[in-house]
Amino acid sequence: MSDSDDHQRTIGYGASALNYIKKNMLPAYPRSYELWYTYSAGYNQGLNRAINESIKANGHVSTDEMLTLYGRFLSPIRLGDRLDEVGTKVSREVEELVDSLKLSADATSDYGAALEQASEKIKSVADPKKLQNYVTHLVKSTQSAVASNRKLESQLLESKKHIENLQSSLEAIRYESLTDELTTLSNRKHFENSIERAIEQAETGGHGFALLMTDIDHFKKFNDTYGHQTGDQVLRLVALAVKQNIKAQDIACRYGGEEFAIILPHETLDAATDISERIRVAVMSKELVKRSTGENLGRVSISVGIATYRNTDNAHSIVSRADEALYAAKNAGRNLVRSEKDLAVAADQVDVA
Repeated sequence: MSDSDDHQRTIGYGASALNYIKKNMLPAYPRSYELWYTYSAGYNQGLNRAINESIKANGHVSTDEMLTLYGRFLSPIRLGDRLDEVGTKVSREVEELVDSLKLSADATSDYGAALEQASEKIKSVADPKKLQNYVTHLVKSTQSAVASNRKLESQLLESKKHIENLQSSLEAIRYESLTDELTTLSNRKHFENSIERAIEQAETGGHGFALLMTDIDHFKKFNDTYGHQTGDQVLRLVALAVKQNIKAQDIACRYGGEEFAIILPHETLDAATDISERIRVAVMSKELVKRSTGENLGRVSISVGIATYRNTDNAHSIVSRADEALYAAKNAGRNLVRSEKDLAVAADQVDVA
């Protein structure tokens, strides 16, 4: 994607954000702009759903509600707060478990001492009545130790259940932090981590990878014409086509707005081209129907740019080459797949001319 295209798209989102601020008569705080820019771009499905529900119910979004929505969906401390909360619960659970184990150890030690004392005393007892008293005392001590162990076993099982639940919560937070809610693909943060890891593995293991950059053609026009909810439907459609045409080890991400990035470990340029064509055809094969009215909106298309790893690459260089190939596909008429090989051929033709 060229700087010019990025400029046009993001300026459109910015203008839309300012219009929403004016329409709802809201103060133009930086967080106001961030919230409405995110809404306009469709990055956060939960936020869009909440705003749409508010507008449907009240006809507008108030300042207080806007700040509440910002804190709920966009505040950078939200995820940290949840992690702190789960961490505190884990610490508390571990402390209680340690206390229970200490009490059990003390009880076991006391029981052992009682057995040792009774053993010594029984050796010198001739009176049957006294012997019976010692045995009765030992039985009570044994019963107390058994009850203590059962209580500890119950506490251990309960703690295990609590820790498993907390582990699930941590896993959910981790998934949320790396996943785009609308498409359920990985998000930009996950892409940036994954591309660095792919480069490290290529450097150390000698296995390259291919990178696809994919963009929905004329998405802004489509979004402006039919609305954000239909635009969200288009994004989900493309994400589904991507998922259905890649393998488990491949990493598909929503790179931003209507742009997707796909890392294909160990794939050659030819194989990546075949995969790109399958995704492009899969998107084109689906007719889009507006859910609210049943109106047939026709088909959407995507353009794809491909680059493969070179031993001099960093994340910026390989993304830039894939972006150049994507821009070449756009420039050639859209609904096309272009690769870095096509860029080289075009450059050679210019040199010959």
